[in-house]
Amino acid sequence: MTASVFFGCTFIAFGPAIALFLFTIARDPLRVIFLIAGAFFWLCSLLLSSLVWFITVQISNKESSSQQKGLLIFGVVLSVLLQETFRFGYYKLLKKANEGLLMLSAEETMPISIRQLAYVSGLGFGFMSGAFSMVNILADSVGPGTIGIHGDSQHYFLSSAFMTMAIILLHMFWGVVFFDSCEKQHWWSLAVVVISHLLVSCLTFQNPQYVGSLVPTYIIVFLVGLWAFFCAGGSLRNLKLCLTCKDKDFLLANHRPR
Repeated sequence: MTASVFFGCTFIAFGPAIALFLFTIARDPLRVIFLIAGAFFWLCSLLLSSLVWFITVQISNKESSSQQKGLLIFGVVLSVLLQETFRFGYYKLLKKANEGLLMLSAEETMPISIRQLAYVSGLGFGFMSGAFSMVNILADSVGPGTIGIHGDSQHYFLSSAFMTMAIILLHMFWGVVFFDSCEKQHWWSLAVVVISHLLVSCLTFQNPQYVGSLVPTYIIVFLVGLWAFFCAGGSLRNLKLCLTCKDKDFLLANHRPR
């Protein structure tokens, strides 16, 4: 039973992200490098926020429950702001790196577009965020012990897996919107990305009322995913052609004489 929970939660949390990696990134070494770099930048933001959190906890009154709750909220807000700050720093670094790659390339076009960089770096942020969110939960899911034996929710592992999947997808969508906003200098869009990130993180305070956190989170996933689709150059016409298999390029690729 514990093995089923472990593998089920693992595939729920990381299945879509792994599929995206295998089909869109794994065959391109340059994309793999940028994905790993994105994961490293998220890890740096976690390290800095953890350092600040450790210092503030040490100097706080540990016997005051209200103060500890306030520190928890402060830690969440600080972590989100640092993640978005490092995302912006990574965007600036990628712009410089892309210019250098263009100078070294024999072609007149950039070897990887800014939209592809946004997608790859966002997935890198999501992978690392999901790993740190889920690794301890997955370790506990293999036992020993039975979830809910003291009256707690029996949906803890499953809800955590779905929340992790949502966060990974959101990081990918946020990356696309964030980079597009920086390119077009739409600073209000950056503010929306930060606010939505803060909102999703604060929704976890609703736990163990998982409906109160998962349902709004997946509504945000849908809305931000739709926004990212249009930021990446998508349109309603393209979406309709793709869903109805009427895209000429798609048909030519799949009905080419062999």
